[in-house]
Amino acid sequence: MCVGVPMQIAQIDGIAATALDGDRAELVDLSLIPDARSGDWVLVFLGTARAILPEEEAHKIRAALQGLAALMQGGTLGNAFADLENRNPTLPPHLQAAQDAGRSTG
Repeated sequence: MCVGVPMQIAQIDGIAATALDGDRAELVDLSLIPDARSGDWVLVFLGTARAILPEEEAHKIRAALQGLAALMQGGTLGNAFADLENRNPTLPPHLQAAQDAGRSTG
């Protein structure tokens, strides 16, 4: 399984960037998101940035990944999923439309 990690672009050189994950710097390929700029948060999979993220979303993903890492080391999740705790799940729009129309199967 491949997990995307939010990283912040520190410097760009052509189609590559130095991106930061906390204190760790990594060379990241920007070929798939040529509009990325220094300071942007990007979602990185195996050294390739695949999406530009809003800063708030990047921080939520980072908190979730840190919580899971802590849990795997015997700790607790803490508030890693605080944004989900008091929220009811919602259906994607196409499924909500089908449910509203009374359909229970595809």
